[in-house]
Amino acid sequence: MNEPVLSKDPVLSLKGIEKRYNAGQPNEIAVLRGASVEVKRGEVVALVAPSGAGKSTLLHIAGLLDTPDAGEVAVAGEVLSAKSDRRRTILRRQEVGFIYQFHHLLPEFTAAENIVLPQLANGVPRAEAEARAADLLESVGVGPRGGHRPAALSGGEQQRVAFCRAMANAPKLLLADEPTGNLDPTTSDTVFDALMRLVHDTGLSALIATHNLELASRMDRQVRMDEGQLVPL
Repeated sequence: MNEPVLSKDPVLSLKGIEKRYNAGQPNEIAVLRGASVEVKRGEVVALVAPSGAGKSTLLHIAGLLDTPDAGEVAVAGEVLSAKSDRRRTILRRQEVGFIYQFHHLLPEFTAAENIVLPQLANGVPRAEAEARAADLLESVGVGPRGGHRPAALSGGEQQRVAFCRAMANAPKLLLADEPTGNLDPTTSDTVFDALMRLVHDTGLSALIATHNLELASRMDRQVRMDEGQLVPL
């Protein structure tokens, strides 16, 4: 495995992020209370938190799917505070990849087609998109399965294809929410190793939410959610 190439400049910077639901109401819930974190280029950071602590909310804000009530979000050096929805959408599509606990592959398309489609949406020629899909599938050990639809793949294979789809447009930032949470321990180890190889070999940055401390210890750095803030583990 190639060693990560770290840079001083963060690919992701969250500063003083606050997020409340039902603001001003008696049932107001303060999920994030000044959460801050930076992820440098080539760095894999574990976000450790139990269910309901706000890690999914933080990932949605980091990935420009949601906006904070206060604080600053910067992705690939671009501060998003005053950007239009269109600019946020473009940046999310070009610079951010998402992996969830469930693979969310499109069932009517093959594994390879699931990786080709996001590239076509980003203006990549079909031949180039198909070649990249094949390379990505091969890199995580499921190259021969590219012509199969998701239902014909095992859980571990489905999730590795989901990794490839997240990498399809060569993002600078990868966000993952419990990416091995639905897998048995043995399969989880295999899939996690494939993810780490893919991340380190491409030199991108990753923020990976997990409640598995053993997996977290294998990442470059760990932070935990503590009453709406992020602290070193």
